[in-house]
Amino acid sequence: MTIEFRDVSFGLPDGRELLSRLNLEVRAGETLVLLGRSGSGKTTTMKLINRLLDPTAGQVVVEGRSTLEWNPIHLRRRIGYVIQEIGLFPHWTVEENIGVVPRLEGWKPEKIQARTRELLDMVGLDPGRFSRRYPRELSGGQRQRVGVARALAADPPILLLDEPFGALDPITRSEIQQEFRSLQERLKKTMVFVTHDVWEAFILASRVGLLKDGKMVLLGPPGDLLQSTDPEARAFAACLHAPRAAEKGP
Repeated sequence: MTIEFRDVSFGLPDGRELLSRLNLEVRAGETLVLLGRSGSGKTTTMKLINRLLDPTAGQVVVEGRSTLEWNPIHLRRRIGYVIQEIGLFPHWTVEENIGVVPRLEGWKPEKIQARTRELLDMVGLDPGRFSRRYPRELSGGQRQRVGVARALAADPPILLLDEPFGALDPITRSEIQQEFRSLQERLKKTMVFVTHDVWEAFILASRVGLLKDGKMVLLGPPGDLLQSTDPEARAFAACLHAPRAAEKGP
């Protein structure tokens, strides 16, 4: 397994527990979608993988080593990270933004340039048009594509995505979801994807982990969500069916 949670909890100094005794395995090459309401523990779980947080109990294991045994910088360079706000450096060009980790790794300029062009092609942006642009010159969807390219730049084996498409308009979001699914099939990365959107989970997930109040209430293929008798799973399944019912009209 690429990532394992072994009886992991995470609590705050005031005694509140955000994650409670989580056991989870993420298989090499799969896309695990963490689904749940706001405050369910999805982002906490993700941040434990790249040591933005450390567990207060239990053990998180990445590539066979406890995260506490990893140098945090070395660990994070093994993990691409994409967030909703994207976080591009505003005074750097697209090419400079994508190349930030390869530069830190000591890649030669010509190799960085070639990798940047390859990735821009991969995410559907013409390198000749976009490599010299600045983030302010891009649309929201284009910035998000650059964020994905940056996360992939040094070819990390693991990719974490925290509601990366949540700020996009519905049409752009749907387009990028489909493009991202094609990208998954080509790259075979191990991915953990956080969302509260059940449709997104069904489009992208190899397996879905449904969290509620810091506990995993369901873990399995997306179809398991439709079969579960758990009240939280049924609530999310109802969200999946609602738009279809609306499309049929009265």
